[in-house]
Order: sequence, then C-alpha cells, then structure tokens
Amino acid sequence: MPEETKRESYHASTGEFGICDYILMAISILFMILIPISICVSIKVVQEYERAVIFRLGRLLGGAKGPGIFFIIPCTDEYRKIDMRTRLFDVPPQEILTKDSVTVAMDAVVYYRIKDATMAVANVENADASARLLAQTTLRNVLGTKSLSEILTDREHIASTLLDILDGATDVWGISVERVEIKDVRLPVQLQRAMAAEAEAAREARAKVIAAEGEMNASVKLREAANIMSSAPNAMQLRYLQTLNTISAEKNSTIVFPLPVEMFSSFTRSNNTPQADIPSVSTGQPQATGTQYSSQVLQRLSGSVSRESRSRSNSGQSSDSVAPGSTAHEE
Repeated sequence: MPEETKRESYHASTGEFGICDYILMAISILFMILIPISICVSIKVVQEYERAVIFRLGRLLGGAKGPGIFFIIPCTDEYRKIDMRTRLFDVPPQEILTKDSVTVAMDAVVYYRIKDATMAVANVENADASARLLAQTTLRNVLGTKSLSEILTDREHIASTLLDILDGATDVWGISVERVEIKDVRLPVQLQRAMAAEAEAAREARAKVIAAEGEMNASVKLREAANIMSSAPNAMQLRYLQTLNTISAEKNSTIVFPLPVEMFSSFTRSNNTPQADIPSVSTGQPQATGTQYSSQVLQRLSGSVSRESRSRSNSGQSSDSVAPGSTAHEE
C-alpha cells in the first residue's frame, strides 16, 4: 500500500497518465460533441397542416405524429412528412369517342386532400401520381358512355359521377376527393359550324312562328276594332284626329293634307249608276253602242268634277276634252 500511494503521488507530481486515462478522456470528449448533435437530430417539428409517419427499424410506429414537436432515434427511425392541405391538379385534355361516335376533347380539374397520412404512406407508393392517372382513366370511361348532347347539357351530372367514382376508389389510399369540375369541351371545327347552322335555322323558324302568331292576333283585334267603329259613325273621325295629333307631335317633315271623304261620294255614285238609267245623247237615234256609252259616262264624270271644284276653267277644259268625241259620234 505505501508503494502504490507513493506511485500515485509520483504520477500526480510528474503529470503522467495511463492508457485508461486517455481512453476515458476520449470517450467523454466524444460524448460532449455528439450529445448536442444527437439532440438536434432527434427533435423534429411539423406544421399545423402537416403530419409525420415514423418507421422504426422498418416497422410502422403507431399513428401519424403532429402537429408540433416529436422525437426520433437517430440511425433507427425514419419518418415521412405528409401535407394535409387541399391540393389540385389539371387533367390533361383527353380525346374521347362519345356514345354517338363523335370525337371530342375534354379536360377537368380535381380538388383532393389526404385525410389519413398513415394510409397514404403505407397503402400506396405515390398518392399524388396515382390520383392523377386514375382521374384521367375515369374521365375517359365515363364520357365514353355519354352522347354529345348529354356532354354539352349535363356537365354537372358528369362532374358528380366522376366525384363519386374517384372518391370511392381513392378511399383506401387515405385520399378524399372534394370536387371535380369540367373545364372545357372542344369540338371539331366542322361540327361547330354544323351546330351553329342548325341553331340559326331553329331560331329563324321560331321567329317566323312568333311573327305569324302576332299577325293572327293583330288581325283579330283589328276586326273587333272595325266592328266597334262601324257601330259609331264618329269613331272614325276621332281616330283620324288622333292620328293627326300623333303625327304632329313627332318632329318630322311630314305634310298632311286633310281631304273630306264626301268629295269622293260623287265618283262612287257615278260608278254605281246602272247602265239602263243612262239615256242616249240624241233622242231620235237608236240605242247607244259601247263607245257611245263610254262617252256619256265620261261626260257625267266631268260634270261632277266641275261641280265639286267650282272652277270654270277646269269645267271648260273638261267639256273641250269630251266634246270632240261627241261631235265625231254625231258625224
């Protein structure tokens, strides 16, 4: 014992260390360096909209972790971070042959989110790519059973059908499809022109039918108005004055010359005179022929015009224009 004590005191006084001392010093220094690094590596943080799925030695460790802080063991644990927010992707335009053998191109947009991070990691290799390919094939299959008219007029029903199919197929992947919308339907140019011509012809046909119905209704109303006016003699005169008032209210250059209807009564009476009442021009001669009768009618018409206008000059000209005919007849 005194020798060992002397030896230790000797080493302490001289400052020499053994092999074990150096090993212990190296291990302690290594721990001092690795402990902060391991702490930094072991502590992980995920956001509110994220979840972490942890695998320890290849086995799934419980459910998804987060949000907040969680710990992993370096070199033994592996984790995958999953975004739980709603995502969207565009379905590329798909060339589709419809039920009535018409080729159309249609594209859509799909909104989805991951509802179960564990299933999205453990049940499918790439959830995003799988959902995209499934949406393309489903769009082709659904539209192949529809006709062109159904595709153009029933887009909401097609979108709801796509939503149901995609949501049911991706449920085992932990994906929830929230919305599917049809963006655009592209038709061939020749088909567009044919449809435009058909629509224009249909509109013209409807316009003609409407115009014909309007004319029919207007004729019925006009007939009723004529029956009412015929029962009241002054109604036509009031209507005439109302028309003049309407024309004068408008600022235009229309000039209206009102003429009394009685002016033409003499012409009406002359035209309605039967042939038997017209005597011959000279009393001692035989019955007048067709030419003589025409001359007599012209003479009576000229006399009526002269009496209405009360103009001697016009009366004289009318007599001169008829007299030669009479003289020639007498000769």
